Amino acid sequence: MSGERQSGPAGRDRWSEGQGERLLGELLDRSHELPPQLIVPLVAAVVRGFGGRDPVLLLQDYGQVVLAPLPGRGSVTGEPVPIDGSAAGAAFLGGVPVEEPTAGGVRVYLPLLDGGDEVGALALTLDAVDEDDRRLLRRLAALVADLLVTKSGYTDRIFQARRVEPMSLAAEIQWSLLPPLSMTVPRVAVAGILEPAYQVAGDSFDYALNDDVLHVATIDAMGHGLDAATMATVAIGAYRHARRADIGLAEIYAFMDRAIAEQFGPDHFVTAQMMRLDTGTGHLQWVNAGHPQPLLIREHVVVERLESATTLPVGFGGEEPVISERVLRHGDRVLCFTDGLVEEREAGGEQFGEEQLIDWVNRVERSHTGVRAVVRALSHVLKARRGGRTSDDATLFLIEWR
Repeated sequence: MSGERQSGPAGRDRWSEGQGERLLGELLDRSHELPPQLIVPLVAAVVRGFGGRDPVLLLQDYGQVVLAPLPGRGSVTGEPVPIDGSAAGAAFLGGVPVEEPTAGGVRVYLPLLDGGDEVGALALTLDAVDEDDRRLLRRLAALVADLLVTKSGYTDRIFQARRVEPMSLAAEIQWSLLPPLSMTVPRVAVAGILEPAYQVAGDSFDYALNDDVLHVATIDAMGHGLDAATMATVAIGAYRHARRADIGLAEIYAFMDRAIAEQFGPDHFVTAQMMRLDTGTGHLQWVNAGHPQPLLIREHVVVERLESATTLPVGFGGEEPVISERVLRHGDRVLCFTDGLVEEREAGGEQFGEEQLIDWVNRVERSHTGVRAVVRALSHVLKARRGGRTSDDATLFLIEWR
C-alpha cells in the first residue's frame, strides 16, 4: 500500500498504512523524553492524525471495579466507567477491541496490554473502521500501554487517576511491592488480586518467570495495619533476594524465616506458600508454610485440594520443609488463596468456608475465560456473598499451565 491519502468506504478520506505508520513512529520517537503530563495530549494528537476524535485513556482502579479517565488536554472528560456492563469494560476484560456503532460513526475501545497485563482501555471515535484502521489502532494501543507503564515510574498522576477511594498507608506500601497483577505468555498465565484493595495490609504475592521456570509466592503477615505491611515488605524482599540467588525452595523458606525472626522477634510470623512450575514439563513443586491448601482446577472444575506436608510459618524457626510435587496436565489451573477469604463470617455468623469457595470457583470458571477475568469475577462475587465485608486481608492467585 502506498503512502498517499486514499478514498475509503462511503467516500471517506483516510490515511493509508504508510501515513499511519509515520504517526506511530512520531509517537515512539517523542516518547523517550516526553514529560508525563504530555502523554494524553500526544496520544490525542496521534488519534486526530488517524482521523479520530473524542479520545480518552481509561485506567483500571485498584479495586478493579471501574475504568477511570486519565485527565489531559485533548481528552474527553467524564466520570469513571463501570467495568461490568460497558463496552470499555468488555474490551478491558476480554483483551480484544470492541466496536460500538454510534450516530456519528464507530466508537472503538482498545485494550491497553503490556506483557499480558492490562493497563486499561483507549476509546476513540472514527467515521468508519476497516482492516487497515484496526491494525494501526492495535499498534497504537500497544505503544500507549508501554508508554503508560514506563512513565508511571516518573509521576504520581497515573496512580492518582486510578485511586477512586481513599487509600491507607499500609495499602500504599503493599501496592508499591506488587508485580503486575497478571501475565500471559505462551506457556503460562497468572493473575492475582488483593482485597480490600484500598485498605490491604499484610497480604501480598510475587512472581517471576526465569527462563522456563515460573516462581510464585503468596504471603499473609500477622496483624493489621502498618505493622503487617512492614512485615510483608520484609517477607517479599527476603523471598525475592533468595529467589534471585537461584537457591531451592527449602533454602528460600529458611532465608525468609531468618529474616522475619531477626527483624521482628519470636512472636511474629508470616504464613507463606512458595511454588515453582517448570513451564516446559508442567512439573509443580511447592512449600506450604501455614496457608490453606491450593485448589487444582481441571476442565473448569475443582478436582482436588493439593494436599501437602506443612511447615511452620516463616519466623517460627521451622525445620527443613518437605517439598511437595505434582505434574500438571495441559490446561490445569492452580488457585492459591489466603485464609481471609474463607474465614470471614457471613451474616448468620458462620464462616464462609472452603466448600462455598469451591462451589463459586466452579460457577465462575464456567462463565468466564482467561485467568484475569476469572480471578476478578471470583473476588468480587465472593466479597458480595460475604456481605461486602473483608475484616481480614484476602488474596487470590491463579496459575494456568498452557
